[in-house]
Amino acid sequence: DTNYKSYLYKAVNNRGLNFIRDRKKLVQLDQISEKKHASSSSEVEIQELERAIELAIHSLPDKCREVFEMSRYEGLTYKSIAEKMTISVKTVEAQMSKALRLMREHLAEFLSLIILFLIN
Repeated sequence: DTNYKSYLYKAVNNRGLNFIRDRKKLVQLDQISEKKHASSSSEVEIQELERAIELAIHSLPDKCREVFEMSRYEGLTYKSIAEKMTISVKTVEAQMSKALRLMREHLAEFLSLIILFLIN
């Protein structure tokens, strides 16, 4: 009589523990799957954003693009750019203002995506 009670208690207890263990595995698999899906969609969004930035840069007027690339990619100061291009610092400032304005207009639809990536 006590053997059956003991056996049933142990069997139910083990079944419950197995259920909890298996449930944890399923939850972990779901989380991994969600992370993979989120990261793959993020990668697509990043690639799309990079493409849009490249298009925006290439749509700039020649001198404006040259000033922008020297400033942003080469890290040159406005004074250095002015000396290199033999133009005034004020012209460099004006070209950068124009470049940034055109970039903002061209990338307006990606603004929320850009902010999201900057926050993370």
